[in-house]
Amino acid sequence: MNVSSRNDGTTFASYWLYKAMPEWRRAPKVVRNQMLEEFAQTLEERAGELTLRGAYSLTGLRADADIMLWLLGPSLETAQSLAVALRKTGMGSYLQNVYAYTGVVSPSRYAPEHRPAFTKGEPPRTYLCMYPFSKTQEWYLLPFERRRTMMAEHGRLGAVHSALPEVRIAVASDRDVDAAVAVAEAPPAVPVGSVLANTVHAFGLGDHEFVVAFESEDPVAIERMVEDLRSAEVRRYTATDTPIFLGRRKEPLAVLEDLS
Repeated sequence: MNVSSRNDGTTFASYWLYKAMPEWRRAPKVVRNQMLEEFAQTLEERAGELTLRGAYSLTGLRADADIMLWLLGPSLETAQSLAVALRKTGMGSYLQNVYAYTGVVSPSRYAPEHRPAFTKGEPPRTYLCMYPFSKTQEWYLLPFERRRTMMAEHGRLGAVHSALPEVRIAVASDRDVDAAVAVAEAPPAVPVGSVLANTVHAFGLGDHEFVVAFESEDPVAIERMVEDLRSAEVRRYTATDTPIFLGRRKEPLAVLEDLS
């Protein structure tokens, strides 16, 4: 399903993180296998225009969460119905929903052409780095032009690492590319231009203002991008940008089997 072509222009993103309870591993293996298949089937048979962007294993990468599901759709009601259906499965009684984040695709105030990669038809990548994000109150009291200038610098630094050709071309054609060139000339350990950026707005939908998701085939590419973005002046106005979740995308059943 192409999530960029909604009739009403609305796309919600939901990120659900689960932790397996200790009792799960004490259940008989044959029973666990049956519950794994039921959970995976319920996820596969989700109703309506709900897209599973990916199921991710966090085993060995995060101590307080084992599974992450990333879903996209035009209706929070549909997403909530799936969450309830998953909870009602046999395996659902062994899973604790430790974190849940919700956001909506909304045009950027500073660069309206900037949209999440998933709205552009980009296929998901293997690794996902997701975290909630909020700015300080001082940020919103700054003049708009001042904010836009700082966000432009932030955008140029990030564009160097983008997997989207049009983003890299845009930064290359910008006259003010000193910051981006400085990053590009530093010899990276992985190819430049391999990260997809997905930011959704979450004002009033949770405790944070945005949910950020970076995708790449190589986690080192994500690390380099996030490290480079730390030098942007706008970083001074970050209130929170944790917890950070790193997951590896697999088939849903394979993600579930990592719990056994």
